[in-house]
Amino acid sequence: MNNDLTTEQKDYAVFLPSISGFYATFIGKQRYGEYVDPNRVPAGLHTVEGLNFLNPKDGAFQYKWALYSAGHADLDINKHVEKEDMIRKRDRNTSWLLGDSGGFQIAKGLWEGDWKNPGCPKAQKKRELVVNWMEEYMDYGMMLDIPTWTFQDPKAAKASGIYSYQDAVDATHINADYYMKNRRGNFKVLNVLQGTNHKDADSWYEEFKVYCDPKKYPDTHFNGWAMGGQNMCDVHLILHRLVNQIHDGLLEEGLHDVMHFLGTSKLEWAVLLTDIQRAVRKYHNPNFMITYDCASPFLATANGQVYHTIRIEDRGKWSYMMGPSADDKRYSADTRLFSNGVVNDEVFEAFEDSPISKHCTMKDICIYKPGDLNKVGKEGKTSWDSFSYALQMGHNVWMHIESTQRANREYDNGKYPYMLIDERFDRVEFKQVVDEIFSLKDRQKSLKLIQDYSNFWMQVIGTRLNVGKKTVNASTKFSELFEEK
Repeated sequence: MNNDLTTEQKDYAVFLPSISGFYATFIGKQRYGEYVDPNRVPAGLHTVEGLNFLNPKDGAFQYKWALYSAGHADLDINKHVEKEDMIRKRDRNTSWLLGDSGGFQIAKGLWEGDWKNPGCPKAQKKRELVVNWMEEYMDYGMMLDIPTWTFQDPKAAKASGIYSYQDAVDATHINADYYMKNRRGNFKVLNVLQGTNHKDADSWYEEFKVYCDPKKYPDTHFNGWAMGGQNMCDVHLILHRLVNQIHDGLLEEGLHDVMHFLGTSKLEWAVLLTDIQRAVRKYHNPNFMITYDCASPFLATANGQVYHTIRIEDRGKWSYMMGPSADDKRYSADTRLFSNGVVNDEVFEAFEDSPISKHCTMKDICIYKPGDLNKVGKEGKTSWDSFSYALQMGHNVWMHIESTQRANREYDNGKYPYMLIDERFDRVEFKQVVDEIFSLKDRQKSLKLIQDYSNFWMQVIGTRLNVGKKTVNASTKFSELFEEK
């Protein structure tokens, strides 16, 4: 078990835990009082600050990279917000944060306004708040995009004023222009690429690539890319996009050094993205860094689940394993270590400890005994209090980071996930094909090589279970039938 996961990151693509506001609240509020009773904190953890992996001094483990969404944040930078201290008062010399813009909130109809109307006061106010918040707290931040699937939900369409693909394009231009004109330079901007199929994704790239162009915008150009929609889960499209970015002069050292993949959780992609990062660094941009995020460590706990083992089998499926955690009031006086208890009582066949779980007993998680009242004065069915969730979230974060790093170590030692090697005829390895693609100096030769391996890409399953080239899919047909002409 290594507590310093920053050092263990090596040259791998960087996983960003998408920090939950619920989790950050415990760290922030404890700094201003006893939000959590000190006697409630497991003895070996010492303080609630032990959950703060961005704190290299006091965290139970250290990891410098993370993502936080404007959609979850209090965007008023003039207001003191205790619960967001983990984000707002981090040491920027020892941590690195990417800010998600809140486009998801628009697509879900949660940030209301007529986003395609540059004069809409609601939309304009939100633009101002997001940019100012990123200026104050983020190292990198995403441009506020309007996902192209927004209009497919009638309620979201009504709330946002987005009724077509073109509306999403027009609205995103308004937001991008605002970023271009109003940011002060305290954070770097990622140009977000959307599109629910190859046709729309290609069109979106051609429409928005200008914002990264240092020739047109020498002082204000955007500083990298965020891959959304089909761009984040279809390896055929990803490789095609990267080749064109290189030959368009839009993946340059010191100018466009970061590419982020939104909502990417499959463990096989941890090594796939490392292969791409290494190839781009080797042949084009030595500073190039790929990042990817997911909220699984936090969402799993919210659903009552905890990570228990990591499965990496040569030529098999790679995954972090999770399942329903121990939740029983009979454990409220049980002093066994949590890892021992869940194995001995056959909750799990095996359980890998983290720097957080190794300090937890069964009663640290299952705190309520029969008859105990919770914070709202009622006896609930669960044995967990809110801090039980926070402890297990911290464990899950460590396990998820560890799983990505372990996957990369095993991959470098010669193990392969089944989807990145084909030995049915001639041996085909993903890393070798990718290296060859980026070694070529001719755009068309690289694109032809990508096309030549179309059948291979079909076995690479994306985060959203997409495979291969989805030029025509359900969303394409939806657009054909229902978009305004």
